Amino acid sequence: MSQYPATRLAPNVWEIPVEAKYGMNVPARILASETLFAGMDEGVFNQITNVATLPGIRKCAICMPDGHWGYGFPIGGVAAFDTDEGVISPGGIGFDINCGMRLLRTNLTSDEAAPKLSALMDTLYSLVPCGVGSKGVIKLSEREYREMTVSGAKWCVERGYGRPDDLKHIEEQGCIANADPAQCSSKAVNRGLSQLGTLGSGNHYLEVQVVTPENIFDPITARAFGLGIPNQVCVMVHCGSRGFGHQVATDYLKIFDGVMHRHGLRTPDRELACAPFACPEGQNYFRAMNCAANSAFANRQLITHRIREGFAKIFRKSDFHLGLEVVYDVAHNIAKLESYPVDGVARRLLVHRKGATRSFGPGNVQIPEDYRAVGQPVIVGGSMETGSYLLVGTQTAMDDTFGSTLHGSGRTMSRTKAKQIVRGEELRQSLLARGIAIRTASLSGLAEEAGLAYKDISEVVATVHDLGISRRVVRFLPIGNIKG
Repeated sequence: MSQYPATRLAPNVWEIPVEAKYGMNVPARILASETLFAGMDEGVFNQITNVATLPGIRKCAICMPDGHWGYGFPIGGVAAFDTDEGVISPGGIGFDINCGMRLLRTNLTSDEAAPKLSALMDTLYSLVPCGVGSKGVIKLSEREYREMTVSGAKWCVERGYGRPDDLKHIEEQGCIANADPAQCSSKAVNRGLSQLGTLGSGNHYLEVQVVTPENIFDPITARAFGLGIPNQVCVMVHCGSRGFGHQVATDYLKIFDGVMHRHGLRTPDRELACAPFACPEGQNYFRAMNCAANSAFANRQLITHRIREGFAKIFRKSDFHLGLEVVYDVAHNIAKLESYPVDGVARRLLVHRKGATRSFGPGNVQIPEDYRAVGQPVIVGGSMETGSYLLVGTQTAMDDTFGSTLHGSGRTMSRTKAKQIVRGEELRQSLLARGIAIRTASLSGLAEEAGLAYKDISEVVATVHDLGISRRVVRFLPIGNIKG
């Protein structure tokens, strides 16, 4: 039981009042079923109440049902700050800036894919580098890399690494404004130079999946997203800005130590180092963060290009005939300028999402036009054993959670503990016996990502579905997975 008093405001909504910790400016809310709430680690309660102390925070600090301990903010944390009085904090965004999800659909069925699945996974594994220190497939100069950080996925498409139509199904069309590479250090750029088009390690993955008829919960919305073929094969990619984003965060955490002293800012946790958003250093970090976000969009775009090459090679059809269209691409480690009502008045806010995803409802002009009637696709990654989900955004999210929802299933144990319990080779054999082909750069890394290390994704998704901040559309079952 947590040391922090929490009141159940409504089903799946728990609130810790401002009196619970000295300095809290707003309440802290945890969105979770009773079972998930009882299983939350103490770090979640401590961190989300720390977030509630930050200057200029509005309404409440929120933790999603997949929440667990992170750096500064809990992973699954959402907080919105006034742009004049509030702050920007790298701990509320994450080191892997714009770590996010991309979903591709194909015209293939599982019966068509099955005979060639092993060859396909071998080919994709050779085409998409993964693991610690993996090197990308294209080499850029520092000048070219900085250009890419301004244009994002558009930079890739203009050079033949994708289709123009890809861009319309990416958050912000894959190119976030207010990106200034002059605010990024040479060290950050040099770390990113050779990593474009790579998965990286940890919980990043490339997964081939199937949508079976019984796992379609909302057929109308599924068809709007191009998911209407029985036993349709899809591909999901989870990765981010790699070393470039990590160095951007590291650089500005050091800078913000001095900024906080000059502005008289204090936080309960040094991992919440921050700067007034309106000050020069806060603006510089925001512009550098946008560069890293754009690099992540470009990274997933280049991986998409390689996926198309791999499918075309194995199935001996053009990628156009195979489909391989982008359903959506969404960030879950980022801060965005968005407008929401505060005390009945629309305010421009800086919304931090740390391991949380946009969930914009129907009619929002920032949603692709062909999805606008139903809402924004929300991609929720699960473990390689349990499957993943596609949800859709709602107006309730816009009203209650700053247009936000969960991003995944959420860990229940550390990577070290998972490796103590699970042997990578045994897990690989177990997955193979269940019809899931695995390719990995590290068996110990595979063990870290065992399904038992994660929360029950179905319960996590049911929580946000019941809250109405996003709705279930389909569930994906894994048939092949590439892990870093």
